[in-house]
Amino acid sequence: DSLLAALLNDKLDVVATDHAPHTIEEKQSRYLASPSGGPMVQHSLVAMLEFVHRNKLSIEKVVEKMCHAPARLFHVKDRGFIEAGMRADLVLVDMDREWTASHRDLHYKCGWTPLEGEIFHSKVSHTWVNGQLAYQDGLFNEMVRGERLAFDR
Repeated sequence: DSLLAALLNDKLDVVATDHAPHTIEEKQSRYLASPSGGPMVQHSLVAMLEFVHRNKLSIEKVVEKMCHAPARLFHVKDRGFIEAGMRADLVLVDMDREWTASHRDLHYKCGWTPLEGEIFHSKVSHTWVNGQLAYQDGLFNEMVRGERLAFDR
């Protein structure tokens, strides 16, 4: 509740995740030996959209904190907004598609998720990278590749 309140009051600037595909064996190590982070990048957007379904956040706030604010904060060139001249990294989300997180549906090399069994009410159906369709309903377009980020600093 405190983190959500801080997000709503703009005390948290961004919502972001890294890609930390550590194995379950690595994560079960002693605390100081266990690598930090967890495999969340595939579920971060739909996890935030759960707050939209519960009327705790607006879609606009999710977009602001996950797209616009990180691009502004880190001066990421040509990304983070839907505007002429931008790179067109986009997702299309089915806001009424219930599904359950499972290790069988992961695109991580580590093969597990801390969200195993969690029910979500939104699902990414399409992803565009640099304006090219890269993902559609579980299938990847192997011809589409991302580009290295550029920064205006």
